[in-house]
Amino acid sequence: MKILYKAIGSALTLALLWCQTSISALAATPAVPVLTIKVKQGGNESVQTLDMKALEAMPQHSFVTHTPWYPKPIKFTGPLLRTVLATNKLTGQVLKATAINDYTIDIPIEDARTYDVIVARLMDDKPMSPRDRGPLFVIYPFDSHPKTLATQFRERSIWQLKELRVE
Repeated sequence: MKILYKAIGSALTLALLWCQTSISALAATPAVPVLTIKVKQGGNESVQTLDMKALEAMPQHSFVTHTPWYPKPIKFTGPLLRTVLATNKLTGQVLKATAINDYTIDIPIEDARTYDVIVARLMDDKPMSPRDRGPLFVIYPFDSHPKTLATQFRERSIWQLKELRVE
């Protein structure tokens, strides 16, 4: 029996060391950009990248809404689109939003001023994988503004967002 306890103890010690090493490795991993923002002004183009920590550091907003893509209401959390634009001092008329699969849609910047559009990074308080339409999902507050139920707004709710081009 003592041999069994020693074996279990050794296994637990190794598991603990592995976990500590893995956590240290994760902490040392450089931040991975999840959103590229391109701004074209006066013939020049500047490029900014944001990682998830930068998005998390912005003021977070949440709402629960029905969507055409899920059978029940979902809670979405992330910075407001207008905050992402203001934090980066971005101005223009239109955002060309591009997804991981290169789907592109124009989003009038006025939408960011008029509605509490979120660049969602959490769905029901959990990070979104690409399978869940993540890691970023531009989402409109459909239940709060019935006008946003129109097709044009659903099309602007781009998931797997990777890039915003300000024009």
